[in-house]
Amino acid sequence: MLEGLATWGRFGVFAAQIGWRLLVPPHFWGATIEQLWVICARCIGPVLAVNMPVGMVIALQALEIFSLFGSERLLSSLVCVAMLRELAPVMASVLVAAQGGSSVAAELGAMRVQEEIDATEVMAVDSLRLHAVPRILALTLAAPILYAVGAAAGIAGSFVTAVWLKGEPGGIFLASMWALAEPIDAWAGLLKTLCFGATIGLVAGFHGYYVTGGAAGVGRAVNQTVVRSVLGFVTLNYVLTSLLYGGVQ
Repeated sequence: MLEGLATWGRFGVFAAQIGWRLLVPPHFWGATIEQLWVICARCIGPVLAVNMPVGMVIALQALEIFSLFGSERLLSSLVCVAMLRELAPVMASVLVAAQGGSSVAAELGAMRVQEEIDATEVMAVDSLRLHAVPRILALTLAAPILYAVGAAAGIAGSFVTAVWLKGEPGGIFLASMWALAEPIDAWAGLLKTLCFGATIGLVAGFHGYYVTGGAAGVGRAVNQTVVRSVLGFVTLNYVLTSLLYGGVQ
């Protein structure tokens, strides 16, 4: 129990140090953009591969129910609300944690094990600012970008199922898309994934930066990053959903 409290304390100090370095220059924007490109390139394929079939399955299942009441025209709006509010944010963030967060933890852990971070500090260079901040910021920004891609892929998948495979009118599908959805759904999804990305980045940076125990320690850091970041943003998802939609519903 005491070790767990100490870990939370170290994580809080680490988060505060990162936050301070984000506010105070200098900022390594070139490294941040490079890391953002790498993370998006790693994650965009899995995001598309997961979200499009999810949208197709939702359309397939919902059509069976809507057809009982003659409400097939509401299908696109249902898919839009589901993808924008919950499915796309969570699915995209899970894949960012699995692909991007794990790679960041592994990279920082390898630097620590190979004493690259120690060498940086010996040269009087701020290792947190140079190595950790760009990667954490890149994960934070990558999650909303991939959320938008995943939401579009899910809606496109539902269009393929409903219109191309099931013969529903394409014009009605597109015209009814925003019957139940509202602009706040898209903005809330972006806000949620921004928070999820920050959670993934901080957890990955913390476990990677403070790796101990050689190669085995790097493996543990990668595993802990994926598990704890997913648990963290899934819990955070409930809080944010309650705040964003509690007064609307």
